[in-house]
Amino acid sequence: MKEFSRATRPDTAKIGDTAMTVQPPGEATPEVIRTASDTRLMRSLLIGIFIFMAVYALYFAREFFMPVILAFMLALMLTPIVRFLRKRGVPESISATLLVLLSVIGIGGTGYFMSGPVMELVNDAPAIGRQLTERLAELRHPFERVMQASRQVEEVADTAQEPGVQKVVMAQPGIISQAAGNLLAAATTVAITFVLSLFLMASGTMFYEKIIQSFGRMSEKKRALRVVYDVEREISRYLLTVALINGSLGVVIGFGLWAIGMPNPFVWGVFAALFNFLPYIGAVMTILLVAAISIISFDSLAYALLAPAFVVLCNIIEGQFVTPLVVGRRLEINAVAIFIAIAFWSWLWGFVGALIAVPILVVIKVFCDHFESLRHVGNFLAAQQTVEEPEEQSEPTGAG
Repeated sequence: MKEFSRATRPDTAKIGDTAMTVQPPGEATPEVIRTASDTRLMRSLLIGIFIFMAVYALYFAREFFMPVILAFMLALMLTPIVRFLRKRGVPESISATLLVLLSVIGIGGTGYFMSGPVMELVNDAPAIGRQLTERLAELRHPFERVMQASRQVEEVADTAQEPGVQKVVMAQPGIISQAAGNLLAAATTVAITFVLSLFLMASGTMFYEKIIQSFGRMSEKKRALRVVYDVEREISRYLLTVALINGSLGVVIGFGLWAIGMPNPFVWGVFAALFNFLPYIGAVMTILLVAAISIISFDSLAYALLAPAFVVLCNIIEGQFVTPLVVGRRLEINAVAIFIAIAFWSWLWGFVGALIAVPILVVIKVFCDHFESLRHVGNFLAAQQTVEEPEEQSEPTGAG
C-alpha cells in the first residue's frame, strides 16, 4: 500500500530540514504550461497580423499582384503540355513560346469577335429591358403594389428634404478618359501576365532547384522535392482539366443555341465557358442572360424557354457527372468555402478575382493536404466526401 501511494504522488526529497518536491518525468509544471500558452497566443496574434497585412497589400497593390497570380495560374495550367512536348524532344523555351502565342491569339481573337455583339447588347440594354418588361407584363401584376409603395416612399423622401439644402454632386472624370485609363490598365495586366507566364514555363526546373538548395539535409531535400512536384502536378492537372471542361461546355452550349435559333450563339457559348469558373453563380448568370434574350427573340413563350432549359441541362450534366468523373472527388470544395472565396476575391479584385477564386482555393487545399500541420485547413475546405474517406480508411488500420 505504501509503495502504491508513493508511486502515485510526486516524489519528495529532503535536504536538511527542507523538503523539496520532485516533479515526475512527463508531467509539465505550471510555468511550462503558462509559457506554452503564451507562445500559442503570440503565434496566433502574429498569424492574424500577417493575414491582415496580406489582405491589405493584395487590395492596394492589386495592379501588381493580379498579373503575377494570373501568370502563375496560366503557367501551371500549361505546364503539363510543356512537359509532354519536352518528352518528345521539344525544348521548354520553344514550347512555352508557342503556347503563349497561341493563348494570345485565341484570347485576342475571341475578344475581337465578341466585341461587336457585346457592344451591341450593351447599347440595346434599355430596349431589351423594355421589351422584356412588355413580354412579362402578365407576370408583373402581383408585384405592382410593392413597386408602387416603393415609389411613394421615394417621393416622400424627396419632398421631406429641407428647401435650403442643396445636393452636392462630385464631378466625375470624362467617359473617354476613364475608358482610356481602364483600357491601358487592362493592356498592361495582360502583357505582364503573358510575359511572366512565358518566363515561368521556359525556366523549367530552375525554381525547384532553388527550393531544394535552401534545405540542408538530404532527407529534407527529398521530402521538399516530392511535395513540390506533387502539388505542382495536381494543380496543373486540375487547372488544365477544368479549363478544357469549361471550353467544351461553351462549345456545346453555343452549338445547341445555334440549332435552336438563338441570336449570337457564339457569345453565349463564350459566356457559359467563362462564367462556369464561378460554381453555382456562373451557371445562374448564364441561364438568366440566355432566358432574357430568348424571351424577347421568340414569339412563343414556350419555345423561348427551350434555350434556358438547354443551358440548365448542360450545366447539370457538367456539374453532376462530367467534372466529378474527370477531376475526382478529392479536389472538391464545400459550397460554403466557395461562396466565401468568391465574395472575398470579387470584393478584392472585382470580376477577375471572382473568376480565379475557386482555382486559388484548390491551390490552397492541395498545398495544405501535403503538410501535417495544415491538414485541418484542407479538411475544412474539402467537401463532405473527402473528409470522411480518411476516417473510414483509418478504422481497419487501428483495428489491426
